[in-house]
Amino acid sequence: MSQDKLKYKEFLVANVLMAKEEISEKNALSTLELIQRKRIEKPIITISINSSSIVSEVFYLKEKIEEYLSERDIDAMLIPVGSIGLCNLEVILSVQLPGKTQLFYKQVSPENIISILDGTFNNFIQEENVLGQQRNEFQDMWEGVPYLDELAYFKNQQRLILNNCGFINPECIEEYIAKGGYKSFYKVINFHTPEEICDIIENSQLRGRGGEGFPTGKKWKIAYQTPSDQKYLICNAGESDPGAFMERLLMESDPHKLIEGIAISAYAVGAQKAYIYIESEYEISIQRIKNAITQAKEYGILGHDIFESGYNLEVIIKKGAGAYVCGEETALISSLEGKRGKPHSKPPYPAVQGLYNQPTVVNNVETLVNIPIIIEKGAEWFTSVGTEESKGTKVFSVSGKVDLNCLAEVEMGTKLRDVIFRVAGGIKNGKRFKAVHIGGPSGGSLAENHLDTMIDYESVMLTGVSLGSAGIVVLDEDNCIIDMVKYFMNFMKKESCGICIPCREGTRRMHEILENISKRPVDENGHTTLQRFKGVMQLESLAEVLKDTSMCGLGRKASNPVLSTLKWFREEYEDHIFERKCEAGICQELRTFEIDVEACTGCTLCAKKCPTGAIFGTARNAHFIVQDKCIGCGICFDTCKFSAVISK
Repeated sequence: MSQDKLKYKEFLVANVLMAKEEISEKNALSTLELIQRKRIEKPIITISINSSSIVSEVFYLKEKIEEYLSERDIDAMLIPVGSIGLCNLEVILSVQLPGKTQLFYKQVSPENIISILDGTFNNFIQEENVLGQQRNEFQDMWEGVPYLDELAYFKNQQRLILNNCGFINPECIEEYIAKGGYKSFYKVINFHTPEEICDIIENSQLRGRGGEGFPTGKKWKIAYQTPSDQKYLICNAGESDPGAFMERLLMESDPHKLIEGIAISAYAVGAQKAYIYIESEYEISIQRIKNAITQAKEYGILGHDIFESGYNLEVIIKKGAGAYVCGEETALISSLEGKRGKPHSKPPYPAVQGLYNQPTVVNNVETLVNIPIIIEKGAEWFTSVGTEESKGTKVFSVSGKVDLNCLAEVEMGTKLRDVIFRVAGGIKNGKRFKAVHIGGPSGGSLAENHLDTMIDYESVMLTGVSLGSAGIVVLDEDNCIIDMVKYFMNFMKKESCGICIPCREGTRRMHEILENISKRPVDENGHTTLQRFKGVMQLESLAEVLKDTSMCGLGRKASNPVLSTLKWFREEYEDHIFERKCEAGICQELRTFEIDVEACTGCTLCAKKCPTGAIFGTARNAHFIVQDKCIGCGICFDTCKFSAVISK
């Protein structure tokens, strides 16, 4: 056995498994098996407690399980876990009986929990809720139940970052260590200099996962080589993009992996203080990260003279107010300093002059959790995963009109089609795929002919879109592109810091233009057809000006939703402008309704319910709609029992 493995084994025995007792190595390894749940002595129930399961009454469900076990006098362990990644199948629960494999159930509720537990404890499976079983060669399998790794959702992923999520207790450091956790940090701090770690990360070709994919090792080396008495590492956990939730669930499910990534990164750049900048409403994430920091301190993994190396590290949580602009690193640093969160021009870059004018490295959560994996498996192994220019895997949050709203971790170079149709299960209810929006408010949309685009920085950029936050929102035939872009431009208008004129005024003006083309040509505000066409003619040039002249990266990307949709969905803009219609029927003020006089019975129900009094007629005679008064709400269409109201 190599020296580093031997010492880590001693660390496991002495510092972790039995920190307060003197025991033999044999007993320690036996304890390790119990923690890993390779063998169990009594039933174990795991329940996923995370942001997705809270809306499914998980805490009430937990109470019901505790009552069930108490009433029946069943000696079983109830363990909280994080998200397995299948967000719309929550609550996900597993039951493991001694000698049997771990059995997972989906969509568990207070209403069906008793029948699920009764069945499982009596070797009967409730098929409508069963998800699968965990493969375990030491345990007897459940007949007729697929293994989790055989399900399309898992089979089409390469889970390196997400491998612990949903399977270990995020509040238990022993479980993380039993899975090999903190081994990389132990190896780094005992056997490598900071410069060597910077070299390893540079050789791995890891690129930052938060935006443009800047080489992580290069950024670290700049900070490491800049002379200073104090240096800082900042974990940007302020995931404020609508449609992105992967980092939130990752922190809730495997917080110790983030702490280990921060510890290695801080050591490499020479920082003795690290900050985690996180949204204040991420209550579960904050609670679990605080707990992870406390446990790491208790085991000597954080704090003073770590592993007797002379290295000190303090990790501090800072809560953000949720401002989107604070995702930009200079704005984030301003916020940490207690100032208004606004971007600053670069250079100097934060790696040279950042927090309190000291060298500062800012990495996001996904970048940092890759670090322990690279140290464990080596830079050469990491470069074997992915494409020529984009190495490793990428985690996506997939939402919208798909069967599975989920987290997906795939190898760089995987086709977009595979993520949507294999991992996420395809389009809901057999509808037609229309578009996929990648990267949140500053991202862009791609059409059906882009489904074979490889997921890596260069391939996606060639389409005019960037990976950005890697939130994927899938649209079907019932979605309107203009409505979606209008939502994002309204978001960017509200979130603009207002420092530079192009972003402040440009986002407001683009939102106005989009509002105008999704309204009727003349309305109560006096919008004329001429104004409408002039605005549309300005839209593309305005978006280009914003892209070229805004001060920070967020401002320069703010027009991406407009530019990408004008490029790939121009016909939908033309339908709204020239035909004055919304094919999807989403833009309410472009909807028109007429009454078929042959089908109308004159029941007067539609006239009574019309909010603007646009429907006229007498009882038992055909009615008609005054178009100038109609607002296109569709109440008449929904109310009519004789299908006499026609939507156009």
